[in-house]
Amino acid sequence: MRIISGLYKSRKIIAPKNLPVRPTTDMAKESLFNILNNLYYFDDITVLDLFAGTGNISYEFASRGTEQITCVDQDHGCIKFINKTSEAFGMPIQTIKSDVFKFLEKTNVKSDIIFADPPYNFDQGLFENIANLVFNNNLLLENGILIIEHSKHTDLSAIPNFSYLKSYGGNVFSFFESV
Repeated sequence: MRIISGLYKSRKIIAPKNLPVRPTTDMAKESLFNILNNLYYFDDITVLDLFAGTGNISYEFASRGTEQITCVDQDHGCIKFINKTSEAFGMPIQTIKSDVFKFLEKTNVKSDIIFADPPYNFDQGLFENIANLVFNNNLLLENGILIIEHSKHTDLSAIPNFSYLKSYGGNVFSFFESV
């Protein structure tokens, strides 16, 4: 994986093969950030990266100037890798080793962007639970968005607060907004 733009543009990051992850493709990530670039000034926002995996999305935010980034993942190896990588680049990324659902139930941290990249084989109810926890606990700041990455075989359009989706190959980003 590589960082697409910003201070660390073109830097390659190689994750250990033993991590239980499926990083967002560079093409899909670049397309996502083209959308976000038209909505936000990256140095003015806070980001919560759920199911952070390798930290791929968080590195991109940090490279573009975001200074308040929190990654949540339950895998010790993923958290260790994110800490090591963000420290090497001097990126302002905080990590939390936790089950994402338990974290969302207890946290009061509000963010402009909440990005969730759960396993693609999640049951529909688990995808819904992510959105429900975010909106029921008011975890988005004003004009904030929740973005859930999933496969093209999953349809999240019936979940409350769904706004629109963008597809890039096998990657789909569903966007959710407060009404």
